[in-house]
Parts: sequence; structure tokens; C-alpha cells
Amino acid sequence: MIHPTALVDPAARLADDVEVGPFTVIGPDVEIGPGSRIGPHVVIKGPTLLGARTRIFQFASVGEDCQDKKYAGEPTRLVMGDDNVVREGVTLHRGTVQDRGETTIGSRNLFMAYVHVGHDCVIGNDCILANQVTLAGHVKLGDFAILGGLAAVHQFCHFGTHAMAGGGSIITKDTPAYVMINGNPAQAHGLNLVGLKRRGFSKEALKALSEAYRLVYRQGLTVEQALAEIRTRYQLAETETFAASIEASTRGIIR
Repeated sequence: MIHPTALVDPAARLADDVEVGPFTVIGPDVEIGPGSRIGPHVVIKGPTLLGARTRIFQFASVGEDCQDKKYAGEPTRLVMGDDNVVREGVTLHRGTVQDRGETTIGSRNLFMAYVHVGHDCVIGNDCILANQVTLAGHVKLGDFAILGGLAAVHQFCHFGTHAMAGGGSIITKDTPAYVMINGNPAQAHGLNLVGLKRRGFSKEALKALSEAYRLVYRQGLTVEQALAEIRTRYQLAETETFAASIEASTRGIIR
């Protein structure tokens, strides 16, 4: 299962059925779960934990030291869940002691070719990052987030659950849950209604979210006024998620 030209450190912990391609290098303090397939010319550095059925394609770099100039070799971590796909040339960096000390990635995410995930990022489940998406350090992505090719996210930004960014978007503020953005600088362009319908959101929830979006973006209210109105009118989990994602913003939301 391990190609004879691969270099796997004896201290690495690989499940018995893990496949490792030619010329791949796996260092100590790396753990790879069952059913995983690591392609050729991949470099995995620890401390790194990869869950079950991880698929990594050629020339990816996983768990490398971060690019933060303050980083001084501390033993920070990268932790990934199950069923993630890491395509060609992707770079996933470990955390820093100035933050959580860990870059955390959930399950069932797709990282297309040449994506970069910076130090201390927190990525949820079922996200899609298209070709050459770049996340700076400390970025947080909610579940089912979608970022189009060449989108770039500024450090410390939050990108909400079920939100979507068009290709080439430059994102310097927080994106509320369910919102669709595009442009440089990115601006809001309504809700990600197609995605929400595909994921089975009810007609009641979609109607309430559309009205909540208008309160925030179309009625000339302050953010505080809009949130108060949303919580007065609706008692749905979906509208509360939308409101809470705005309320939690520290960088201001994309308008």
C-alpha cells in the first residue's frame, strides 16, 4: 500500500489500509485515518491528524509551518475530519500559538487545485473552495460555504453557513449566513436561494429569510434596528442563524 519510493517516518501513524503514492514524504507526528489515499509527490508534516477516507492529490502540502513571521517553530497542529478531498497543489498550514494553536477543518470538504488555507483557520463541513481560493490566517468558514475560483478572504473574516462568494471576490469583511456576495470589493447580491432550495430549506424559512435580508440590506435601518425587527417578527432557527451571524461580526458585514 506504500510505494517503495515514498518516505514515511517510522513515528507516523497510518491506518493499515492507507495508500501512499511514489515520492511522497510523510513526517513524524502525522496520523492518517483508515481508507485514505495519498497521491504521489505529496508532503505531509506534523503535528497533523487526517481523518478517515482522506484523498490527497499530487503536489499538495499539508500541515506545513505557517507563513506568519511571528511563528518560531512551536508545535502547532492541523486537524481534519473525514472524507475530505485535497486536490493538486493545495497548501494547508498549521496554527500559531498567538491564536488557537490549531488549524481545524471539518468533514466532506472539497479543496480544488491550488487552494491555500492559512494558519488558525476554522472550516466547517461540506464546504467547496474552488480553484486558487486563498484564505488568510484566522478565517472562519461555516458549514456548506462555497467560494468561487480566485476568491480571497482577508484575515480574521467570518464567512457564514450556506453563504456563497462569486469567483474573484475580494472579501475584507464578514459575510452573514445564507448571503451571496461578489466583486472587488465584494458586495451582497441577495440570498443563496438556489443553494438553500437544493438543501431542502422549507418555503416558510426561505420566505422569512428573504424578508430578513430586506430588513438588513434594503430598508435603511441600522444593523441593530434590523436585528431587533427580525427577532420580533420571526422565531425560526434559520432567521436566528442569520441574525446571530451578523451580531457576531467584529469586522462589519459586507453590505
